[in-house]
Amino acid sequence: MQSLYLKPKEHHRIQKGHLWVFSNELASLPRDIASGETVKLFTHDKKFLGTGFYNPHSLISVRLLTRTDEEPDKNFFRKKFLEALTLREKIYSNEETNAWRLVHGESDGLPGLIVDRFNKAVVLQAFSAGMDIHLPLVCDVLQELLDPSIIIVRNESPLRELEGLTLHKEIVRGKASEAVQTIHDAGITYQVDLFQGQKTGFFLDQRENRRIIRKFAKGAEVLDVFTNDGGFALNALYGGARSAILVDASKEALQRAEHNAQLNKFSEYSLVAADAFDTLDQMVESKESFDLVVLDPPSFTKSRKNLPGALKAYKRLNKLGLQLLKNGGFLATASCSHHVSEEDFLQSIHQAALSAGCQLRLIHKNSQPFDHPVLLAMPETSYLKFACFYVTR
Repeated sequence: MQSLYLKPKEHHRIQKGHLWVFSNELASLPRDIASGETVKLFTHDKKFLGTGFYNPHSLISVRLLTRTDEEPDKNFFRKKFLEALTLREKIYSNEETNAWRLVHGESDGLPGLIVDRFNKAVVLQAFSAGMDIHLPLVCDVLQELLDPSIIIVRNESPLRELEGLTLHKEIVRGKASEAVQTIHDAGITYQVDLFQGQKTGFFLDQRENRRIIRKFAKGAEVLDVFTNDGGFALNALYGGARSAILVDASKEALQRAEHNAQLNKFSEYSLVAADAFDTLDQMVESKESFDLVVLDPPSFTKSRKNLPGALKAYKRLNKLGLQLLKNGGFLATASCSHHVSEEDFLQSIHQAALSAGCQLRLIHKNSQPFDHPVLLAMPETSYLKFACFYVTR
């Protein structure tokens, strides 16, 4: 392993537990070290900090793997996966769910790697050059530990382009027929397409939040916007909702949502394949109203420079949702934009309420589920905000 050195006074954040070294923090950026190669990291005065993956072409030049000089070999990955697996098995029983995130990147000591398990299938994402190089080894270890029927790589995130990596998806182990899996979560059954669905095939991060809305759903008329595979709407129906309207721009997602509704023998629902903002505008104009509105949009910004536009979008979206709520109704709303702080998110909702002439009472606030842990030294590992409000006029 070659050695890299930080500039003077650039070691404090790393010593406090952060795992990223930025290019402007290194004393030099060697071009003779290959992208993804494992290196040793030292302070300016040659004190050892750890080993990690180097990328001379990325703003994040080094992603630390360990505070020792350990090589990322088969034993290293086996140890890390077993640690992550132990945590998940303590958190979830198979009776409760058979789908969970095994590795949440930096939070599990494996920066740039996501591993999701869906029943007998495993889906991977690599966001760094180093993890990309080690994917064959990662697959070998996961095959031995979990014995999945299929391993799928979903490397389609634009974040890969920041590392100089190509976008692609492929089945690396098993047959294509195994890409469709049946999972269960807290009494609800889903059929998920792990090769065609968004991200790794299904959004596991809203698990606890989907269950929460059951408390507000009994007898309710529900609007679920950005429904994707129907998770929130199905939980509302499970909780006794009178009806649910599922809105999504993707016809393919709505087809999966409808199939999931049928799997669970729900019938009081309807599907709207259209732009969410356009649909909400039309519903407001038509004076439609609901007892429970769920807003779970995709990220409105991938960078801090676009934060003002994102906050305007959250304000507009939540105002439309509030305008559609009956007096005494409930709003469940989320943000998965890392660059939007909880304070900014709640402030945008407050501004939406003022504009809509509503009074809000925050009755529940949450973030990521247990299998998406947050590394306190790295705010970047926290991204999900979720809030439920009791709405009066």
